[in-house]
Amino acid sequence: MPPILLAVDKTYAKGLMWFRRDLRVDDNAALYHALRACRQVVCVFVFDRAILDDLPRADRRVEFIRESLVELEAELRTLGGGLVVRHAVAQDEIAPLARALEVQAVFANRDDEPQALERDAKVLGALANGGISFHTYKDQAVFDRDELLTKTGQPYTVFSAYRRAWLAKVDAFYLKAYPVRGHADALAPPPADHRSPVPALADIGFEKSNLGELEMPTGSQGGAALFEDFFERIERYDETRNYPAVRGPSYLGVHLRFGTVSVRQMAGVAHQLALQGDEGASTWLGELIWRDFFFQVLAHHPQVAEGKSFRPEYDRIQWHHGKHADMLFEAWCEGRTGYPLVDAAMAQINQSGYMHNRLRMVVASFLCKDLGLDWRRGERYFALQLNDFELSSNNGNWQWASSSGCDAQPFFRIFNPITQSERFDPEGKFIRRYLPQLAKLSNTSIHAPWTATPVELEAADVRLGDNYPEPIVDHADARERTLQRYAVVREPARVKKGRA
Repeated sequence: MPPILLAVDKTYAKGLMWFRRDLRVDDNAALYHALRACRQVVCVFVFDRAILDDLPRADRRVEFIRESLVELEAELRTLGGGLVVRHAVAQDEIAPLARALEVQAVFANRDDEPQALERDAKVLGALANGGISFHTYKDQAVFDRDELLTKTGQPYTVFSAYRRAWLAKVDAFYLKAYPVRGHADALAPPPADHRSPVPALADIGFEKSNLGELEMPTGSQGGAALFEDFFERIERYDETRNYPAVRGPSYLGVHLRFGTVSVRQMAGVAHQLALQGDEGASTWLGELIWRDFFFQVLAHHPQVAEGKSFRPEYDRIQWHHGKHADMLFEAWCEGRTGYPLVDAAMAQINQSGYMHNRLRMVVASFLCKDLGLDWRRGERYFALQLNDFELSSNNGNWQWASSSGCDAQPFFRIFNPITQSERFDPEGKFIRRYLPQLAKLSNTSIHAPWTATPVELEAADVRLGDNYPEPIVDHADARERTLQRYAVVREPARVKKGRA
């Protein structure tokens, strides 16, 4: 539901606000409703061991959360509140904490990922056993799972139709911010026996990553700074977004993931500019609509999170497997494919946890359609590496690239990693940034070093098979194998052999 701004009587004497993927004060739906409904509100965040225990010890996302919590806790204190921070299994922690604090209700923003839904169902039951209410609200998306349906009441499966419906329905009502600060007088500090500083990384079993070396400011202030920077560039987003060497993207993905910025605010600004004819803003708004689209796909088709293709017939594909496949996958992960744009992209994600969106499509296509490897392997690797990992978008984009997903690209559309490199990194600036051993190659040869003459390779100090690998697959041959592999889905009749 959109913001409810009418005056209401206080329903509860005391409530608990449970922060999860919404690490901000402003325009926070659950926090607003908690403050409106309760005379006192205590806030909590749980470092959930059910999630954290399987992560690497130096995880940028955990450090991002921790730094954002420091800012959030300080802001809550200035408003008269504070933050209880626990390191526990969240589904086992919330109900006992609620009872100990003697609250009558717990408030949180909805999370439609299957694991989160299962957790919340258990929390709901545990709270109900103690007579405590549990209220959840839409906050991650502009439109919730059932707010945009077809005329027959079914969820959309074609993005273009969903986008038209989204744009037809959206208005100021859905984009209006929740005025949290106007009700902040209900914030209460935690009782003395529940007060403690935000734990250090070491206290929750983690160590520092290279987050501090990256251009990735944390917290609401960091998100606001990034959005202010992007606002100055947004009008050219449609022209710059595909070029990884250019500062074109917003870089707000991780902030949207952990809710340090409000998607309503982002969409509201972009929508207003789009109405004024700003093509860049319109294009970026489309990216936010894709995010909503993938949220509702996951909500209505949770089987995609269980390794199932959205289009079941694609599960008949026989992917390359065995020791050779494992070797190819390792080379892909480590950026040793011999295709510079692919390798530079993998170096980017491995070093920073970020990958440019165009490159996500290129490397995903390469994994599935050049190497013939199961898209699920790439999906899992991205889930481990991406700072902005969201299950719905990650799964949706991998299924799009492999042609098995909702409104996916045709199976015969196979990105050529060389032409993609020539088109979107024409001067090789991005490649040189991440593959310095190729820096001296010409702007022509850097996209396919094996085509350079021996004289040029020697002059550039490039030794194929030594300081840079030979290609691990021939793209033209791989394309033919892919068309044969996908023939189990449908016969590729009269397929054009143009280059993507």
